Amino acid sequence: MVNLEAVWSRVLKDTSVKHASIHGPCHWARVERNGLYVAQKTGADKMIVQLFAVFHDCMRQNDNIDPGHGRRGAEYAVQIKDELINIPSDDFDKFYYACEWHTDQITTDDVTITACWDADRLDLGRVGFILDPRYMNSKPVQAIAECNDISVLDRLEVRNWEKLVH
Repeated sequence: MVNLEAVWSRVLKDTSVKHASIHGPCHWARVERNGLYVAQKTGADKMIVQLFAVFHDCMRQNDNIDPGHGRRGAEYAVQIKDELINIPSDDFDKFYYACEWHTDQITTDDVTITACWDADRLDLGRVGFILDPRYMNSKPVQAIAECNDISVLDRLEVRNWEKLVH
């Protein structure tokens, strides 16, 4: 079992990503919301999706092109794994892969990794991109992208991460 609030608190304490950054905690929380929606529709592993949301951008060095940021986030998770991330090693490997490759690969056959990547890509509107179904993996997300309408997501709750900042 993973205490997600403890994970979020630790990552928020350790990250150098500015909280107001376009790749900061507001983004992570929306990716979590998006991922949970996708997981509900596709059967993806919700815990992996939630871990991906908080770690995939947590070790970015800037808001521009930042090669290796996903791997740095995954490596940071390795450092705190024994303390806070008690999941089976196969699940951790899947989570690590999702973080490492989220900006460099478009598709995968794994429904959980797909949910992670689609969840992140569903938040591209925050930086002015129009959603493109060709870069989405799952049918529910392709449908959202075809309409370029995320209102179904906007009705869902987003984690209040600010209460976890110490």
